Amino acid sequence: MIKSISINEMSFYYIRIVHFQDTDAAGVVYFANVLAMCHEAYEASLVEFGINMKVFFSNQEMAIPIIHANVDFRRPMFCGDELTIELIPKSWGDDEFEISYQVFLKETGDKWAARAFTKHVCIHPQSRNRQKLSDEMRRWLLSFSSLELNKFYEK
Repeated sequence: MIKSISINEMSFYYIRIVHFQDTDAAGVVYFANVLAMCHEAYEASLVEFGINMKVFFSNQEMAIPIIHANVDFRRPMFCGDELTIELIPKSWGDDEFEISYQVFLKETGDKWAARAFTKHVCIHPQSRNRQKLSDEMRRWLLSFSSLELNKFYEK
């Protein structure tokens, strides 16, 4: 079961159940799959904002690759766990942005299980040169602009 909900204009929340395929031989979520789940949350936030995924990922004039990613873990996540992934993007100029994520286990409430970070840059797909983000992506980023990222480091 996967569903997404937007709680307010400052954060986006994505709720997801951990599937067996997300886990490793030890039965916990495989580290790289946390980034995949965070990317799902990113995609869901774009859809919620009204961005067409098919058009977005097949755009011949713009690509937005991830140029940096990292994940920190605090507690294990298991098959069947309900996760809430909070994401907050922040613009860095007119051609790049970052997204901070917090992953919460339903049973632990406000204590995070993992934190992740991705940095994205806008490029032209053929030349691979940097270019400005589309108006649509700038509007998506602006919809989150009033939230302070320091919130991620308070808990």
